[in-house]
Amino acid sequence: MEGNSSDLEGGTTNMNGLSLNSYSSGLQTQLQRDLDRQHLLSDRPRAGIYENVISEGIEGMEHQERYERLLRRAQVEDLTEVSGIGCLYQSGVDRLGRPVIVFCGKWFPAQNLDLEKALLYLIKLLDPIVKGDYVIAYFHTLTSTSNYPSLHWLREVYSVLPYKYKKNLKAFYIVHPTFWTKMMTWWFTTFMAPAIKAKVHSLPGVEHLYSAITKDQLEIPAYITEYDMATNGLHYFNPVPTAS
Repeated sequence: MEGNSSDLEGGTTNMNGLSLNSYSSGLQTQLQRDLDRQHLLSDRPRAGIYENVISEGIEGMEHQERYERLLRRAQVEDLTEVSGIGCLYQSGVDRLGRPVIVFCGKWFPAQNLDLEKALLYLIKLLDPIVKGDYVIAYFHTLTSTSNYPSLHWLREVYSVLPYKYKKNLKAFYIVHPTFWTKMMTWWFTTFMAPAIKAKVHSLPGVEHLYSAITKDQLEIPAYITEYDMATNGLHYFNPVPTAS
């Protein structure tokens, strides 16, 4: 375990009394299902390939229509319930001029939030941005199991978002990672999004971000910087500008 060991302290519960072992058991079950599904797909005969192509084309059209319906809803519905939390927002640009999207895991009340509205807000915020290149900085700082969305919801979100979201995402930074984020990242990039695997970077501290994003372009809550200083100290990394 590295990073936020406090949310795993005691081995089985977090500050809210939720069972981490129970959550891990569900994760392991989902991982096994995906492995079994992958084996079945690899063993499936190649006959009927043209029918499969047609079927996938129709399915793609249905996904696009669904996204457009969600986009229309996102533009007219009241989403202040989500926007007021402040867990997802744009914060300046990186060294290459690409918009930086910040997501603060600690402020995402996954168990007490209308997740459909959360998806609508995500679409409303990102749709005009993902027409070009962009990057995401996810801060896992001081999160607990109450902040973790279900695997089903993550799968649903990824399937709804069209190709431009994946294509134009140039980097996904995970700051203050833990065992949970490493497990989720492995599962997600193995079964859902292998194309973005090289774009995901786990960083032990905020200052590592400064190689890609200057400090004045990164607006983050005080609790993140306070935790970072308490854990890593001051001036622990000398950033070298990078084009990643």
